[in-house]
Amino acid sequence: RFITCPQLARTVRLCLQRGAGPQPLLLEFAPGPGILTRSLLDAGFRVVALESNLDFLTDLQSLENSLDGQFKVIHGDFFRLDPLAKGALKPPAVSSDKLFETMGVAAVPWRADVPLKIFGIIPQQLERNRLWRLLFAMYECSSIYRYGRVELNLFISEKEYTVLTAKPGKTKVYQALTVLAQLGYEIELLHKEPWSSFATNLKNGGLAIPKTMLPNDHLCLVRLTPQQNLFTGGLKPSNASTFIFMVKQSFAKPKSRLTDRLSSWSLDNSGTLLKALEIPKKALMCNLYPEDYKRLFEALQNSNMFAETLFHDEVLTSTRIMN
Repeated sequence: RFITCPQLARTVRLCLQRGAGPQPLLLEFAPGPGILTRSLLDAGFRVVALESNLDFLTDLQSLENSLDGQFKVIHGDFFRLDPLAKGALKPPAVSSDKLFETMGVAAVPWRADVPLKIFGIIPQQLERNRLWRLLFAMYECSSIYRYGRVELNLFISEKEYTVLTAKPGKTKVYQALTVLAQLGYEIELLHKEPWSSFATNLKNGGLAIPKTMLPNDHLCLVRLTPQQNLFTGGLKPSNASTFIFMVKQSFAKPKSRLTDRLSSWSLDNSGTLLKALEIPKKALMCNLYPEDYKRLFEALQNSNMFAETLFHDEVLTSTRIMN
């Protein structure tokens, strides 16, 4: 768990604050000792915090009691929202339905304004898995995305930010996650911060761990806003899992030709299809733009030769792993 410095708290407040006056409701996860939380409260945000660590929960509850409804803390873990478990959930597992009811946030249509902003630091352990799970939920409009285009403001590693924003042809970083994130989200870099700012000792202001143990890159505060036009055309929440695994399978061999991949999907008229889509026959999987993958999927949906059952087993297996 990171301990953050007061200077960083002011920076985060400025990045998230929208103009003067009252700020919108913000869901913060894993606030820890509440340094960032207090800065957000000072900026006028109404904050609901999800905290799973009982060591921090008592002080946060005291903070809640000292304020007049501006802050509420809930014992819960953001990354244990809506687990595939039978029966009543035990904290820190949380139901998104109960969470949103507690916050007083109602579901809105996908193309409506953002109904809720979320802020937090993605744990470095299993960081990629956590990003994938959020992406799955967004494409399927499940969990928090049943309520609309929920905006994420996340501190993630510079390594993962580089993957999210990579360009076609950069084979080491341009991945399935890249394609799906760029199609699904508007990605904004709000701030880059050295790792040392997250390892501050609250008592003396020095580093809580030796500097030699810190990574050489930064943590990036990134805003991920779901695209309003994501579900135009043939892509829908009901077939989004098929699209996800089509993209994932395409990157199993990123330097393979698109025509070879289409042949493996039993598509005989690939030449005609690519001509209609204005995609070169010699195109490699790693050279296609995210929009090309969406257009390709929508065209395949209209093909009698393409069967969603090609990805059925992989969809089921990966869904179980994500949960």
